[in-house]
Amino acid sequence: MRIGSTSTTGWKATAAVAMSNYIEAGAIIAIATSLSLWQDAFGIDDFAVGLLAAFSANAFGAAIGAAIGGPLCDRYGRKFIYTYDLVVFMVGVLIATFAVSFPMLLAAFLITGIAVGAGVPASWTYIAEEAPAHQRAKHVGAAQLAWSAGPVVGFLLAVVLTAPLGLLGARLVFFHLFLVAAVVWWIRRGLSESTLWKAARASEGGTPAPRRGLRELFSRGTNIKALAFLFGIYGFWGIVAGQMGIFMPRVYETAGVQSEVEQNLLQVLLWTCTLLATYFGFQRYADRMSRRTLYVLGAVLGVFAWVLLVFADATLPVLLLFAVSWGVSAGIGAQAFYALWTSELFATPYRASAQGVLFFAARVSIGLLSYFFPVMLATSGVPAVGLLMIGLLLLSLVVGAVWSPDTRGKTLTQLEIERYGEVLSDTVARPATDRAGSPGA
Repeated sequence: MRIGSTSTTGWKATAAVAMSNYIEAGAIIAIATSLSLWQDAFGIDDFAVGLLAAFSANAFGAAIGAAIGGPLCDRYGRKFIYTYDLVVFMVGVLIATFAVSFPMLLAAFLITGIAVGAGVPASWTYIAEEAPAHQRAKHVGAAQLAWSAGPVVGFLLAVVLTAPLGLLGARLVFFHLFLVAAVVWWIRRGLSESTLWKAARASEGGTPAPRRGLRELFSRGTNIKALAFLFGIYGFWGIVAGQMGIFMPRVYETAGVQSEVEQNLLQVLLWTCTLLATYFGFQRYADRMSRRTLYVLGAVLGVFAWVLLVFADATLPVLLLFAVSWGVSAGIGAQAFYALWTSELFATPYRASAQGVLFFAARVSIGLLSYFFPVMLATSGVPAVGLLMIGLLLLSLVVGAVWSPDTRGKTLTQLEIERYGEVLSDTVARPATDRAGSPGA
């Protein structure tokens, strides 16, 4: 796995790759904490605000990037994505930092989103492929840990910079993401290619993988079932989390919390709980206990949090309990398990393509609601949108509780044989008539 003296391996490699999640979450929070400021500065209405959110790293921008990056990651390698995605990201956040008009800001959000969408599926794939089987959840959890750290830092920066400096402070929050991305890009230059991907490519003499990813992904019933299951847990949950990521300060405002500092501090509390729950919950126990049980616990807490927000008076204790409940839920819930299961349930030749398809579908779903969420919130209030959120979370809970797979402690090769009846990575170069085995159920 080493590349001369600059090789980046082990936990250092996991950390460098996981920073894609810090950058994505940080970009979403930079948008969330600045939307009102951009709205005032450029004189745009709520629909235009929804458009900015929809085409950002939170929704359509990331969806486009995932649709492009997933197949490229399978064809040219996991490291191929890391050579370019952060460069594109840095261009996007720099444009946002110096934006002087709505079209310029919209372009910045779209570019940033595309880079994020390309990078995140590659990061989850790479981490899972390089992690030991008995510690896969612990390593994949590092990505969720970085995801949680992004909002903690982002909201704290909003309190420190945006509150006193206004739009200038918001621009500085975007610029900090440029600096982080530059450092991470430098570290990633020493990353080795995924061992599993290299093994799958060995029979091809180092040439790019055949264009088999999406075609074979959708040609097997095993894959279709896995795609449906994973969208069931992550797609429905993601619609809720996506609106919260961008619009939660507005939800707090509608619930009666008028101070932007207080709104941001509630979010700091929420995401700090997510970070702690990821480390002390998911990373410590998802490799050691029933994953179904841990998933259900997180899902139930998420439903409880929104029931509080909808049916209880929005007093300070209720809002604090909401922030803690949702924060813990997010740390041990759908996103962490999605990142883990989506790497375990697909074969190496199209593992990243599957993630790209799922990430695309989830982000499109978020984007469609983002068009209308600000208007719905303004006209109908928290109870109306909250009931929609509860319904989506219940769907995610049921899907995960009923169909959670038994993958703990198994190597990715073992899982591939169990699910497909063969190691598909070994059949790349052989004609179909020479391949042994059949798809798993």
